[in-house]
Amino acid sequence: MSGKRIAIALLRNDLRYLDNEVLHMAHSSSDFVVPLYCLDPRHFQTTYHFGFPKTGAHRARFLLHSLEDLRAQLTKHGSDLVIREGRPESAVPDLLSSLSGHRLSLVLQQEATDEELRVERALADACRRLSVPVHTVWGATLYHRDDLPFKVQSVPDVYTQFRQAVESRASVRAPLTMPDRLRPLPAGVAPGPLPAPAALGLPDGPPPAPDARSAFPWRGGEAAALDRLRHYLWQTDAVATYKETRNGLVGADYSTKFSPWLALGCLSPRHIHSEVRRYEAERTANKSTYWVLFELIWRDYFRFVALKFGNRIFFETGLLNKKVPWQNNKVAFDQWKDGATGVPFVDANMRELKLTGWMSNRGRQNVASFLTKDLGLDWRLGAEWFESLLLDHDVCSNYGNWNYSAGIGNDPRENRKFNMIKQATDYDPQGEYVRLWVPELASVKDGRVHMPWALPPAARRQLEYPDPMVVAPEWQRHASKTAPGRGRGRGGPQPGRGQRRGIDFYFSSSASGDRRH
Repeated sequence: MSGKRIAIALLRNDLRYLDNEVLHMAHSSSDFVVPLYCLDPRHFQTTYHFGFPKTGAHRARFLLHSLEDLRAQLTKHGSDLVIREGRPESAVPDLLSSLSGHRLSLVLQQEATDEELRVERALADACRRLSVPVHTVWGATLYHRDDLPFKVQSVPDVYTQFRQAVESRASVRAPLTMPDRLRPLPAGVAPGPLPAPAALGLPDGPPPAPDARSAFPWRGGEAAALDRLRHYLWQTDAVATYKETRNGLVGADYSTKFSPWLALGCLSPRHIHSEVRRYEAERTANKSTYWVLFELIWRDYFRFVALKFGNRIFFETGLLNKKVPWQNNKVAFDQWKDGATGVPFVDANMRELKLTGWMSNRGRQNVASFLTKDLGLDWRLGAEWFESLLLDHDVCSNYGNWNYSAGIGNDPRENRKFNMIKQATDYDPQGEYVRLWVPELASVKDGRVHMPWALPPAARRQLEYPDPMVVAPEWQRHASKTAPGRGRGRGGPQPGRGQRRGIDFYFSSSASGDRRH
């Protein structure tokens, strides 16, 4: 084997086999490939400002499942997943040194934010000292960075301008054709065990049973992602009504639910695009099928915004460098994160997040607005809490969207604020979602559940539910909708009318380390 070409394929947020540019390049340029995942301890520390678990239990389990599945996928294709505990900038040089005497190279996918870029720079320095070439690819977005019709530093500051430019002046590359069998591991490289739950900060023993109410009941990994894609497009045709249902709150199929797999790279955006285009050619093309691609472009946009603005997406003043007198009230924040604000629509969404790691498009917009606009709390509290809990946490989308919600980012409309009661009565008119997650209010009928403080005193006293932290004056304008017999049906208003974009690919993935703001 002396003098053979060996490529280390460092995998981070690209935990899949199909359309994997890192694996494809490593296979094409070597005799042996080492698919490597490093269990970086920095990912399991605490968030920078407020000390939440950086990778909370829901995300950690999803990662573990994704690694288990990636090993299974690689084994099917004649390889294996090599796992090492430690920082990549230490683990990779150690592995390279153990393979000295061969023609070595490192292949990895480029990321967009500071912690990940610092790892890339450290790897480049270490490989330079070892005279090992480093090859990087760009594979996280729908539109390739090199195909944008402008330089990254000229990315428009308004999403619509970005979308119109890429749709008219750029094209999406076809997914890569992967080999049936990947180049094998070189002799002497032990795959290593999958991480124990304790290494991910999880307790020993069997995991808790999934919450039966969850709208996201799936495991991590490419196999589950591809099953979901087939189900949503080809088995149910749900994609053909996505635009009408995407603002739903209860159930598995109101939206695509692709985002957790996209966040870890278990599913390629180009593969989704290819399948949607095939669906349009073979079955139907309409506003709903387009809207799935529209959301993928939003995901691209926040990644390119992160490249353009760098660490400003993490600053208190945001992309706009706008000073806002944010408060840092721990008691108020704890009520928000625990779903104990006394505002049922907010509480239902926050409890769903805490118990399952998932929250709907509509919920995320509302709870973010409530935190920043109604409570006036530091937006970074919300961003770091979401980073800890959300299955689909993606650093660019998460912080980009919190900038947007807080009014310090890419929102062309100044001081956008959501009306909790209007939103609740529009999207949960009979209160089914609220009663699902706030069982204390199970006895309150129809839309009255959204304003329990307005119930007759005798009925109010029977509820073990807190008074609202705040009652915004604009809520009263919509109080009549909570009266018996009112409401607008299960579907609520048609999406897209006066609404901000959906977040099916939102807020949400890198397991991020300290961001020095």
